[in-house]
Amino acid sequence: MSEKTTTKPRYFGMTGTWLTVWVTVACATDMTLLVFGGVVVTQDYIQQLNLANNNGLLSTITAIYDIGCFFGAIAAVMIGDPLGRKNSILVGTTIMSIGALLQCTAFGPPQMIVGRIVAGIGNGINTSTAPVWQGETSKASWRGKLIIIEMIMNIAGFSLSNWVTYGFSYLDGGAAWRVPLALQFLFIFILYGTVPWLPESPRWLISKGRVEEANHILAALESTTHDDPHIIAASNEIQYAVDYERQNSPSWSELLRGKTGKEGGTCTMRRLFLGMGAQAMQQLGGINVTSYYLPTVLIQSVGLSEKLARLLAACNSVSYLLFSFISIPNIEKWGRRNMMLYASLGQGCCYLLITILLRFNDMDGYAHKSEVASASVAFFFLYYVFFGIGWQGVPWLYPTEINSLSMRTKGAALGTATNWIMNFMVVEITPIGINSIHWKFYIIWTVFNFSFIPIVYTLYPETSDRTLEDMDRFFRENHDPLVFRHKDAISTKRPLAYIEREEEEVRRTSSVHAGMAMEAARNKSNATEFNEKRNGTNPAHSTDGSHDEFKEDV
Repeated sequence: MSEKTTTKPRYFGMTGTWLTVWVTVACATDMTLLVFGGVVVTQDYIQQLNLANNNGLLSTITAIYDIGCFFGAIAAVMIGDPLGRKNSILVGTTIMSIGALLQCTAFGPPQMIVGRIVAGIGNGINTSTAPVWQGETSKASWRGKLIIIEMIMNIAGFSLSNWVTYGFSYLDGGAAWRVPLALQFLFIFILYGTVPWLPESPRWLISKGRVEEANHILAALESTTHDDPHIIAASNEIQYAVDYERQNSPSWSELLRGKTGKEGGTCTMRRLFLGMGAQAMQQLGGINVTSYYLPTVLIQSVGLSEKLARLLAACNSVSYLLFSFISIPNIEKWGRRNMMLYASLGQGCCYLLITILLRFNDMDGYAHKSEVASASVAFFFLYYVFFGIGWQGVPWLYPTEINSLSMRTKGAALGTATNWIMNFMVVEITPIGINSIHWKFYIIWTVFNFSFIPIVYTLYPETSDRTLEDMDRFFRENHDPLVFRHKDAISTKRPLAYIEREEEEVRRTSSVHAGMAMEAARNKSNATEFNEKRNGTNPAHSTDGSHDEFKEDV
């Protein structure tokens, strides 16, 4: 019974592309976050929670969600490997549902704070796990595209929340903000309806010794049989990576003491810091200055009315969503490095021009305030275009690609934790910064964006068009952190040496498999002949006269 279940995974009869599509739907729903920007300017929300003239408490309630996400990501470090990818997401979703209920029924700051922390913990677990699950169930050529689609669903949630809060802003009373917060349950129900019947990560299964089950899932994802030479070669490569990691990777205590394994091991700490650094740079690029507070920024910095600010924020979310689709067909062609480099340049230029324009807008007696204010809005829109194409998706993809199997969940979780703690810092200081230093506040984000260009260029290896095991091989063989000096490290194409090694492994596996099949056929033939002789049923006995000769002798 167990063998039948293992060898014929059903997944409602889906294999190959359709099975991958449904994993992507679940992961994308998992990454669909509803932001708080339209809620914080709702008058009933401000009155109900006594937030008028209390920017400190307002920013804390908004930002405390990120603290919950931070602790959720840390929790994913501890539960991710024992529970697996699917069960971790289901645990996170359950915690999120409790937090969402507390938020949409809140009547005071304490309940809202608790609700946002609890929802954040669940979301931190999920956002740490979903990219790993997606990356470990995807082909190398599709991995980047699929995780980018997850991030686009994040933008879709952002856009939806902006339009919902804009529409409900015309209502009086608590419905103007409680209904938008309750919309989170739509995505929670989708997760409960999809995750349980989808396949577990085959790489996680192999790390737990469940190789046969993993091989059948690999075959289902490729729409082939479990004894296909390519499936066997892929499974062998994963098993080799797992064994190598166990023999050479340091423990957490060794890492904290600065030890990195035999002869540098697999550069575990370097890989962790690269993933965490990508997530930190995403937040320090200033995206959540505007994602959480764009209506506030447009009201206080630009001088627009509340209704116009809400409408422009909603329109911006649509352009943000549309331009982010550019990254789907180009994530593998352009590569992770180029997308981060050019996006940083574009974002830095946008914040530089925003700073200059708002400086003129803040000058007393300046004759063209309305013109420079309108121009600054255009560059806020353009900033989202660059961010949507580059920094929106790559930092979530990068930790799942850069870390080894044994550290992948931990690396993704620590990267996510870094993202959320930086997010908290940005969200906490933004209202205070805008009120205190006005246009000078935007200089900070200009400097950060331009500083990312040399960091990415010198330190970040390319991961596009590589298998996850290719990255393990790269870090085993290359301990120099200055990757721009290595042609293979920065190429957007898979290095020829990796392709040749994979082809050799497939040929070896095919020849071994063919030899085993021939040996099995030969043994079966010998066994059949022996049984026929023993039972006296061999046709040769009646044709060569030996049987009659035996009778005469008797």
